Amino acid sequence: MITSSVQPIQPDDTCRARDTKPVVLARRSRRKRGSSLVELTLISPWLLFLFVGVVDVGFFTYSLIAVENAARIAAEFTSKNSTVAGSYSAACTKVRAELEMLPGVGSLTDCTNSTLKVTAAAVDGPDLKPATSVSVTYQGVNLVPIPGLLKGRLSFTRSVTMRVKP
Repeated sequence: MITSSVQPIQPDDTCRARDTKPVVLARRSRRKRGSSLVELTLISPWLLFLFVGVVDVGFFTYSLIAVENAARIAAEFTSKNSTVAGSYSAACTKVRAELEMLPGVGSLTDCTNSTLKVTAAAVDGPDLKPATSVSVTYQGVNLVPIPGLLKGRLSFTRSVTMRVKP
């Protein structure tokens, strides 16, 4: 006679084992989704602040490059000959045309206000030959004021000296 010591699996045990596994997995995935949502709410203000800062820095960089180009173009124009060397009106016209895309400059009629200041003068260059010197100052607007870092308006000043062509 053969006796078996292995007991057969009861149908109730197998059903219970199969039923509890999806329930446990569902609870775990709900917990993971909840923690992901908490992490997203904690990090999103910092990401927004970083994005706004990058846009602000990009705007200031664009303004700086535009002011550098405007000073160079005005100095190049006023250095064409000795009659326009140091001409404030010619330098102002060239600078306004170059900076018209910046905020606060498009509607200006002169270059002596708080947003844009241009000076032009006939000077002696480093080699003691006639030269022209143009200085451009632009006071930009803050897109987003950052307390403690960017308190006021940023001001860019660029000066260019070029020898007058004979």
